[in-house]
Amino acid sequence: MQALSPHGASGAITDVAGIMVGHHSDTRRPTGCSVVIAPGGAVAGVDVRGAAPGTRETDLLAPGNLVQQVHAVMLAGGSAWGLDAASGAVRWLEEQGIGLDVGVGRLPLVPAAVLFDLHVGDMRIRPDAAAGYAACAAASGRPPAEGNVGAGSGAVVGKTFGMQHAMKGGVGTASVTVDGVTVGALIACNAVGDVVDPDTGLPLAGARTADGSALRDARRALLRGEPPHQLLAGSNTTIGVIATDAQLTKVQAQRLAVAGHDGLARAINPVHTMSDGDTLFALATGHAPRHPGMLVLATMAAEAVARATVRAVLAARTLATPEGLVLPSHAELAARG
Repeated sequence: MQALSPHGASGAITDVAGIMVGHHSDTRRPTGCSVVIAPGGAVAGVDVRGAAPGTRETDLLAPGNLVQQVHAVMLAGGSAWGLDAASGAVRWLEEQGIGLDVGVGRLPLVPAAVLFDLHVGDMRIRPDAAAGYAACAAASGRPPAEGNVGAGSGAVVGKTFGMQHAMKGGVGTASVTVDGVTVGALIACNAVGDVVDPDTGLPLAGARTADGSALRDARRALLRGEPPHQLLAGSNTTIGVIATDAQLTKVQAQRLAVAGHDGLARAINPVHTMSDGDTLFALATGHAPRHPGMLVLATMAAEAVARATVRAVLAARTLATPEGLVLPSHAELAARG
């Protein structure tokens, strides 16, 4: 297994055979969408831990339900409006001849999840079907861009004590390989909580002090009794996709999604709050000739998710909107110190 490099890349979800990723970033305001495509289909599962989710087609993935494979997963900004991006992915996939054979044609199956970025710029601009189509058209098997791109374009972290003390979130990716089997993750981090170093628990990006010059450490501040800012329900959320080339059943894919949330818990504090809609999908392409067992795969999934979440803030860039909102990046705050 690769060693975790907190300040460098550690693989990508596209290291998984049979996986492609594409981003679309809207230049009119910071928002966008990211798509993970499995052109050959993938056994899929999902686990929703946040209390304010925005999702599409998650019931399809229940282990007891009929359909065994999906063809892409869409992650988008724009809150509930952003779910429309999945319709564009369906159109693109149909044009490529990708989907479930229903006799009269092929029906692409595209589950989706969204995050809330409406407080960053003009909320009337949000991902739509055209954005989802564009993300698919841009997809490839190369390592995807990270930071202020796709679904992470308008992502913000550390809102526990208000947006004025928050920092820029984003998209990150990572992978781990054990004995020829790879598990990767793509995470769009827009959390209420801080993003922390999984090894030390120290914050990397999140709620800042009153003067904005340092990290407050939300966990410790809350435990000291500092009152949190009143949060709008659903105005946050970390969403992502775990992918592996191992051969899994739907039950196993769902368990892999469950295990992935352990990675979120290592890298975000607090996590899975009443104001987050934290949702992770799992995809298994089945390209690897072996299966290391679910204990190993679950450990790999949590590790990949934690690393990808860290990468989301390490790769983010400072954002300033015309409305006067300034969201410093991890790199800027570290340079000040």
